[in-house]
Amino acid sequence: MSFPRRPLYFLLPLLVLLLSSNCGLLTPQHDRYVTIVYVVRHAEKDLTPGLTDPPLTAAGRQRAVALREKIFEQARPSIIFTTNTARTRATVQPLADLMKLTPQTYDARQLPALARQIRRDHRGRVAVVVGHSNTILETVEALGARRPVASVPDEQYGYLFKVKIPRDSTQAATVETQMY
Repeated sequence: MSFPRRPLYFLLPLLVLLLSSNCGLLTPQHDRYVTIVYVVRHAEKDLTPGLTDPPLTAAGRQRAVALREKIFEQARPSIIFTTNTARTRATVQPLADLMKLTPQTYDARQLPALARQIRRDHRGRVAVVVGHSNTILETVEALGARRPVASVPDEQYGYLFKVKIPRDSTQAATVETQMY
């Protein structure tokens, strides 16, 4: 008795589903212990003299939406850290709303503690850290990567640093510089 030979095309959707599922063969999560941290400065702030906690300008609010789109096209953060200022919170709020996350406040004077917390509690995940022109490069360094630029000028708001912390703690973290 012989069976007719049929192409096995009907198995193709099952194969695609299997390869793209959590087994990680075709997904970027194959190295699930690499921690990704996006480090960004707050968006454009109101420069009116005398404001103790300036809000974002209209351009800053537009940049916050652009940040949401830029990060969301690359990853799905599981945690967001922000300093306790109106401008940093507003910068990340569109992303937090989209991801249904409550941003966690951190102390910008305690960057080594923040880096330890990310390495310990968020290993293999994606985090976002929003800071200031005088803290974002120090944050990159605290996470174990080299400073990608010498400084961030006060008038520059478009840097987005993507720090990759390897699963092997003997390897240095790397950083990619993006603009948004």
